[in-house]
Amino acid sequence: MPGISARGLSHEGRRQLAVNLTRVLALYRSILDAYIIEFFTDNLWDTLPCSWQEALDGLKPPQLATMLLGMPGEGEVVRYRSVWPLTLLALKSTACALAFTRTPGFQTPSEFLENPSQSSRLTAPFRKHVRPKKQHEIRRLGELVKKLSDFTGCTQVVDVGSGQGHLSRFMALGLGLMVKSIEGDQRLVERAQRLDQELLQALEKEEKRNPQVVQTSPRHSPHHVVRWVDPAALCDELLLPLENPCQGRARLLLTGLHTCGDLSVALLRHFSCCPAVVALASVGCCYMKLSDPGGYPLSQWVAGLPGYELPYRLREGACHALEEYAERLQKAGPGLRTHCYRAALETVIRRARPELRRPGVQGIPRVHELKIEEYVQQGLQRVGLDPQLPLNLAALQAHLAQENRVVAFFSLALLLAPLVETLILLDRLLYLQEQGFHAELLPIFSPELSPRNLVLVATKMPLGQALSVLEIEDS
Repeated sequence: MPGISARGLSHEGRRQLAVNLTRVLALYRSILDAYIIEFFTDNLWDTLPCSWQEALDGLKPPQLATMLLGMPGEGEVVRYRSVWPLTLLALKSTACALAFTRTPGFQTPSEFLENPSQSSRLTAPFRKHVRPKKQHEIRRLGELVKKLSDFTGCTQVVDVGSGQGHLSRFMALGLGLMVKSIEGDQRLVERAQRLDQELLQALEKEEKRNPQVVQTSPRHSPHHVVRWVDPAALCDELLLPLENPCQGRARLLLTGLHTCGDLSVALLRHFSCCPAVVALASVGCCYMKLSDPGGYPLSQWVAGLPGYELPYRLREGACHALEEYAERLQKAGPGLRTHCYRAALETVIRRARPELRRPGVQGIPRVHELKIEEYVQQGLQRVGLDPQLPLNLAALQAHLAQENRVVAFFSLALLLAPLVETLILLDRLLYLQEQGFHAELLPIFSPELSPRNLVLVATKMPLGQALSVLEIEDS
């Protein structure tokens, strides 16, 4: 999906983009605020302009992917079956024009051309226990961190929220960086340490099988620390060097792969407040878990704009995978009816217990194989209601007949969701720039593999031409 590059914007241009985003999000707030499971209870279709209803009604899922989301199938030509209203075309154009581009400098990751399960850019020991998505992520982020570390003269990398340590292991044992891994879950840290030892043994065996491959420097496993990082306070452990640098004080680079909610904000605050931290490479996720206030807004500029607020529903929507949903639309599989089924279930729940709104309904297997009444009965049981409640089958079938309308409305909301993510990340860029630091956003992962694919890179020295150095080749 096309978009705007953060690299091409001046500080004033970024400010103006924030102004434009808040205005657009306010204009379409009713779509973004809506819960798709309330499609029938809140008559969401009727909240759209009549001209939009006429244009979207009856469109099949592949047509929605092509015409509305702007993601045609391979070799497909976009053809509109009717003249769309200018307001709907303006929405589509605006959503594309104001969102940060998430398209990296490659189309299909070449590392998976031979085998979709194994990255050709990682040796077998580094692929073990690591899924293809994570292989792609640790390889590309790790290589960027290595380049950024060399550029800024860092003596140590700190991987915050390191989980099972896949990124830390690759940076330490694959790229030769000195790495400290910080993770709050003791069980994950223990597993990470076991995987460290397993990888070391595998590398030693590989060296014995290939004596021509000589390890020129001693290997250092990541140093794992069990510690929760408080987003509201500085973490002393995070800032402690692993060893005294040969000359001068330690120079730290903070990184995090999909740091959840406020943890990504904690990285920004440590970077901005601590002289020892000279560089940052952070990929955030789970925006709905940001504290409000505290996690957003961070910049004075965005906080001063009318309509800057991003309630939970908007931040949750920004975490959806637009490319993945467009692919589902193109395939037009039966799984698309899940939202319609859940919205129909909500009408039954409201009639039985009007005060029970949007309860969680989890764990219904193979929804697409169920009749709508079977799904409703199982759903009622999961929310603590009598599954044998009398059902109006005619009403349920009437809801099911509107399945494509439900999909169309959800697609509209998804089209706008990247604007919310753009505003959140733009706020972080402006926050760092207001304090005199240098920050950029780069699309680093394939969005089809990893939807949250924008890495925030920040330094305390001008980045300048170093940005081209930081680009990770994928050929």
